[in-house]
Amino acid sequence: MSPQRRIRVGDDLSTPRRSRLSLGIHYDPDAFGEFSETIARTIGTARFLVIQTVIVIVWILVNAAISGLRFDPYPFILLTLALSLQAAYAAPLILLAQNRQADRDRGETERDREVNFRTQADAEFVTRELASIRIALADVVTSDDLRDALDRLHRKLDTSDKA
Repeated sequence: MSPQRRIRVGDDLSTPRRSRLSLGIHYDPDAFGEFSETIARTIGTARFLVIQTVIVIVWILVNAAISGLRFDPYPFILLTLALSLQAAYAAPLILLAQNRQADRDRGETERDREVNFRTQADAEFVTRELASIRIALADVVTSDDLRDALDRLHRKLDTSDKA
């Protein structure tokens, strides 16, 4: 009985553990990730499903109806093997593509958060500047104030000249 590894709180379950046993197989994770995304984009289309369905129907018709071309007799073991193999490879490749997309989404969310923070800081700065300008302009004399003051002065001068 082998001891089981306990999952700790900080373990990231979206990426596989590094193997202690290295067989000398090295590959480019980004190239493999791009390959898996291409496979996931292809498998996830209606065109792929239609083509696969046509292939399966032709396979069954050839092997069930045409005895001279029969290479996989009923219960179609070779067809089952081919579909199982496809599913065995498709599921991990799709998961890898989803993990890469989630990583990109996290990065984009972080960039959006930074941009939003800077935008909010800029808006707060502009708001403070506008408030200080309004306060400064509250003490500035307007042309209406000058006109009123001159009118009062003219009236006082007129009343003092008449007196």
